[in-house]
Amino acid sequence: MASSTNTSDGTHATTEAYGGDHGGSGVFPPFDSSTFGSQILWLALTFAALYILMSKVALPRIGEILEVRRDRIEGDLAEAERLKQKTDQAIRSYEAELADAKQKAHNIAEETRDQIRADLDEKRAKVEADLAKKMAVAENNIRETKQAAMDHVDEIASETALAIVTNIVGRTAQKAAKDAVAKVVKG
Repeated sequence: MASSTNTSDGTHATTEAYGGDHGGSGVFPPFDSSTFGSQILWLALTFAALYILMSKVALPRIGEILEVRRDRIEGDLAEAERLKQKTDQAIRSYEAELADAKQKAHNIAEETRDQIRADLDEKRAKVEADLAKKMAVAENNIRETKQAAMDHVDEIASETALAIVTNIVGRTAQKAAKDAVAKVVKG
């Protein structure tokens, strides 16, 4: 399907819609052997220009960027290693100080425990001595009270016997009651 038009200057223009004749050979233009030499020339010139452009401009810039990145990465790795060593040293220092603090705390606890034990033993000894003195005083008081009571038992018994006999019999002699009580108490 071709259409053609004539122009006023005498030229003729043609448009082909579904293909048509391309100069007679019917071959795809890049594969046309008649234009092969010029294509090779342009390929070589374009390749050379691209090669020069890449080697002189683009690749040096990319190389600089890669070098800067490599230097930054190496610097960051060196800094990370330095910080890691510093952190490891801080951890070792912390652990040593923690162990020292635990040992000091243990020693303080032991000293405090021993001191409290000694204070308790001293207080216990004082309390026991005080209790022993009080017990001795109390036992002495009990003994004196018992002795005083025993000394008055004869009098109390004779008075009681006299009162009982007086109630039963009526009237009795006081000396006879005392003698009877003394006889019973002795034996």
